Amino acid sequence: MHDKANILLIGCGGIGTISALNLETGGKATVTAVLRSNYEHVKAHGFSIKSVDHGQVEGFRPSILRNTIPDVEQENLPPYKYIIVTTKNYPDVPPTVAEIIRPAVTRGYTRIALVQNGLNIEKPLIAAFPENIVLSGVSFCGSHEVATGKILHEDDDELYVGAFRNPNLNPEEEDEAAKEFCAIYGASGKCKPEFNPNVGFSRWRKLLYNACLNSICAITDLDTGRIQLADGALDNLVRPAMEEIRAAATACGHDLPPELVDFMITMDPITMYNPPSMQVDVRKGRFCEYENIVGEALQEGKARGVPMPTLTVLYGILKAIQWRTKERKGLVDIPAPEDHTVKQ
Repeated sequence: MHDKANILLIGCGGIGTISALNLETGGKATVTAVLRSNYEHVKAHGFSIKSVDHGQVEGFRPSILRNTIPDVEQENLPPYKYIIVTTKNYPDVPPTVAEIIRPAVTRGYTRIALVQNGLNIEKPLIAAFPENIVLSGVSFCGSHEVATGKILHEDDDELYVGAFRNPNLNPEEEDEAAKEFCAIYGASGKCKPEFNPNVGFSRWRKLLYNACLNSICAITDLDTGRIQLADGALDNLVRPAMEEIRAAATACGHDLPPELVDFMITMDPITMYNPPSMQVDVRKGRFCEYENIVGEALQEGKARGVPMPTLTVLYGILKAIQWRTKERKGLVDIPAPEDHTVKQ
């Protein structure tokens, strides 16, 4: 135990569970996993995992299961070397990621690995924890919790790890932390995490899928197969949005090759009929990650004079959908309806 990295993983859904499995199987980490809705089930039965990388795995449990965030000081716990956050990120819905993880962070020691989507997600973390290294994890891993405690992992786990630059810290130490994380995560040999210091490029590249295909599928409720079949959807919506992302990325210093557009569109075979994550969230009445995925890209592009009409409309629609979800969850106040019946 003493030669293993003490790791806290927050969010054991599809991506988080495969991350925990990789880490525990590799033998270089002891994982404490924080679960929410699936805690009681996993505590009793473990996870049932069907994985393209690991095969059929029954009864998997990380070393320690919790349904609360550890408070290192109050509980007198050993410090966590890494905190991996694989939850969805909703900066417009409290509590924030920084607020959630604060009790588990040891100042100047804990490395925070954000395996989350979008741009500028590191800024609130660096502001909250200026002495801690913050890592970027860009994940391409087709893994979903299809029922409570049941994980279907269909696409090979690809993880690109780099360090978000913190002006308070030494860049060489940040890069070494990212390389060490790759070594721990890939020790099982079941996946090949890649150290990629160009964090900006990795994140803009994934936005071609997430800001465009993901968001358009969510709005239209057409999965990645049907969006390719639907009349005009690719030419009138998906491709224009992707070209706007490419232009914004270029303005930010990251040249995305034009062939990436077709690659992202056809990455999921038509007959897979895959509903991407944001579409699943909207279908289930959950919040969606529109701010980090669409809003930040839109803000970065417009700040550099890039016209982004398609993304502007997508952002406006997603913001309205998010407001609807907040209303349904009782998070916004609206005036009570009045009787406007015309009296005779």
